[in-house]
Amino acid sequence: MTYDFCYEALPMRVRFGAGALASLPGELDEIGLRRVLVLCSPGQEDTGELVVSALGERCVGLRADAVMHVPAQVAEHAQAEVVSLGADGCVAVGGGSAIGLGKAIALKHDLPIVAVPTTYAGSEMTPVWGLTTDGRKETGRDPKVLPRSVIYDPDLTLSLPVGMSVTSGINAMAHAVEALYAPDATPIISLMAEEGVRALAAALPVIVTDNAEASGRSQALYGAWLCGAALGATTMSLHHKLCHALGGSLNLPHSETHTVVLPYALAFNEPYAPDAAAALSRALGVSADPADRLWQLSRELHAPQSLAELGMRESDIGRIAEEVTSRSYGNPRPITYDSVHNLLAAAWAGQWPVADGSPSA
Repeated sequence: MTYDFCYEALPMRVRFGAGALASLPGELDEIGLRRVLVLCSPGQEDTGELVVSALGERCVGLRADAVMHVPAQVAEHAQAEVVSLGADGCVAVGGGSAIGLGKAIALKHDLPIVAVPTTYAGSEMTPVWGLTTDGRKETGRDPKVLPRSVIYDPDLTLSLPVGMSVTSGINAMAHAVEALYAPDATPIISLMAEEGVRALAAALPVIVTDNAEASGRSQALYGAWLCGAALGATTMSLHHKLCHALGGSLNLPHSETHTVVLPYALAFNEPYAPDAAAALSRALGVSADPADRLWQLSRELHAPQSLAELGMRESDIGRIAEEVTSRSYGNPRPITYDSVHNLLAAAWAGQWPVADGSPSA
């Protein structure tokens, strides 16, 4: 086997372990931060207050209005508050919503972020930002939005509901799936992606059985770290383009949308990505057809099964297919409006595709 690739490690510190939140002040010392704004989502104020307590006088405020898909208006308010408070950085605690809001601030003001993830979303490991304006989600890459430090504390995930744990975990797997067949995949990222899927596939059933089981939570967060790192080092393809369009245009719930779409997107690409399919088969413990195993796993874990279940109307299928095919991007299988329309129609109905990856009639 011959290799030809370029790999660039992302500049970031990671602290991982139960009770790791206690290391937060030391992480701020490493970066030189003295006045930070804490960001979280509505309903996550208790966790936000834990971070505030850990920071003491270095915290200049707690902003609890981070929501999914980072609406531009919410970002603008947070960007203005950072200036008015004289903050020199942000601590984002929570999932992709809080970390995404921190990235919007970093994009505008070039301020460092420290991320404290409490879900398996993986945003903390990527230089990818997203903003939604008038129902359209724009994404981009910029190294200044990459958190300078990430603190993974499994104890902070114990309160994550089982259903959200499942969809957040499958969302993380989606990052690894696309990293395995990305045009800029590398051997080390492929190893991380395969291991991340293996860890999450083993951990999620444990969490469903016992939500507070410490080893399951730790293993799931470990898997999410690897999957997020894989996403951060590679190019996103059809799956993520579909989910960005569905989320930005229809405001569908983020992790649930990824959960429903993933098996369909993988089944579509599987015949054109044999190495990725082989790696995923190993990670999922099957001899072939990892897309089918992912679809079965989501059913076993009682995850949502269709886009209709998430609130998408059948009449929206054409609109989303048009948006997804309006721009070119890397994908192992050629993309057409009809193929994307068929994929979305199957995912909307919860109708599983046939073996060759084409949605059944």
